[in-house]
Amino acid sequence: MNHPEDLRYSASHEWVRMEGDIAAIGITDYAQNELGDIVYLELPEVGRSLVQEGALGVVESVKAVSDLFAPVAGEVVEVNEELVNEPERINAAPYEAGWMIKVRVADPASVDALLDAAAYEASIGNH
Repeated sequence: MNHPEDLRYSASHEWVRMEGDIAAIGITDYAQNELGDIVYLELPEVGRSLVQEGALGVVESVKAVSDLFAPVAGEVVEVNEELVNEPERINAAPYEAGWMIKVRVADPASVDALLDAAAYEASIGNH
């Protein structure tokens, strides 16, 4: 499994890539692998305020429907609309074309509290 060192991770399998005060958010390689082929995605609208660990959307695969959770609190500033039409991009490139939303982070210190790659990999263990 691929878990880039420059990202932060939540226990609920979302990743965060900081770009200034903006966080790009998606689901991890582990999560997309466990879900299988992703067929539907529901994302929040631009302008919506997210609460850390609150629901931000839904991802549906051939195996399951899963809630997506916000790894950080903040305001949605961009949504990857291409994923709504082509959710399989998440399977193909979860950390590149598979980013879901961008959020202006309310508290940048909250990002530091997320898991680094080694801690995330330890949390998923031998799954």
